Amino acid sequence: MDKSLFIKNRNKIFDLMEDNSSFIIFSKKSTKDDIYNIKYNVNRNFYYISGILEYGDIIVLSKKNNKKSEIIFIKPYDELEAKWTGAPFSKDEINKLSGIKDIRYVNMFNKDIMDLLKDIDNVYFDINTENDDINQNQAFVDKILDKYPNINIVNGRELFAKARTIKEPEEIEEIEKAIEITNKGILNILDHMKSMYEYQLESYFDQAIKYYGATGYAFPTIAASGVNATCLHYTDNNSKALDGDLILLDLGCSLNMYCSDITRTFPVNGKFSDRQKEIYNIVLNGQKVVFDNIKPGRTTKELNNILIKYYEKELIKIGLIKDPSEVKKYYYHGVSHHIGLDCHDLCEYKELKPGSIISCEPGLYIPEERIGIRIEDDVLVTENGARWLSPQIIKTVDEIEEYIRRNKK
Repeated sequence: MDKSLFIKNRNKIFDLMEDNSSFIIFSKKSTKDDIYNIKYNVNRNFYYISGILEYGDIIVLSKKNNKKSEIIFIKPYDELEAKWTGAPFSKDEINKLSGIKDIRYVNMFNKDIMDLLKDIDNVYFDINTENDDINQNQAFVDKILDKYPNINIVNGRELFAKARTIKEPEEIEEIEKAIEITNKGILNILDHMKSMYEYQLESYFDQAIKYYGATGYAFPTIAASGVNATCLHYTDNNSKALDGDLILLDLGCSLNMYCSDITRTFPVNGKFSDRQKEIYNIVLNGQKVVFDNIKPGRTTKELNNILIKYYEKELIKIGLIKDPSEVKKYYYHGVSHHIGLDCHDLCEYKELKPGSIISCEPGLYIPEERIGIRIEDDVLVTENGARWLSPQIIKTVDEIEEYIRRNKK
């Protein structure tokens, strides 16, 4: 991706920082597992402002008297590392990727940072309190406070949450590309759809997304047939998908770190039963009800309540429930989350804004009937409503049955 995106993203963070502040962002600590070069595990926030997939690098953003400065500390060339996992980026490559001009080697960091923090009021760190890295930088923080006891240490993760909530056009385009690759994977599954093990059907997705250039998975694939589909995060994928059952496929790939998140539910034998079709169409219509209510100012909680109200009427109508309170027996998750560099993207959980990308994923789960159905697409919030980002992925009963009939091998 072009460095102009990462320059814009850094400026977003600069604009959110207090004056006379510095923000220190680490890519990811190097570990013994780096021999396998799992570069796509770098800190997403580090990538967001740099475009760099490399362990051991550090970015320092500073704003003094409203003047911005940016420095990146990188690993020097190491001959042994180059032979085993590839050479680290050179200074020229770092500049081309990120647009950062002040590039220093990481062995200068401990000395230089203390000079940089002179007369600074606040130091931001990117601390993920949901993971075990909350104390990761404590020894470093102690050194800072020992030298500058009046500095205020701040968790700056909320700055990234605010910035990442609204996507730039380049980010939207990258997610759309990831969605199209995911579509190729789904079609490859449909081309081979028949009774077999869930992991065998999953393998057709794996092959296709790699063939079409995905750089990773957005999350572990769910291939859940029959009653397995009523468990929301079933990932064993080791049961046989039986003739007459449905299979729920919740899958996505990443492209240059940007994720897709799509769910489809298909009949294993290519034909929905009347009951499966009835439940499926309730879910499908529910998705449209939610989509029609997506607009700036709404919250994902409000969207979920709209879906529940819809289910209360529809499930009573077909006799599945007798009282509205029973909906939670068959629907027990949220209908939407933000999507971006993470499948469940870092964001501000406030009112939706133009430029946000969210999922739209109603479902119904009826274990006593071996039916679990979820239909999920990715949606861009626009100035006046919303736009489907995955309209090309088939999902009506007629489309699905006709495709399987024509392409069955």
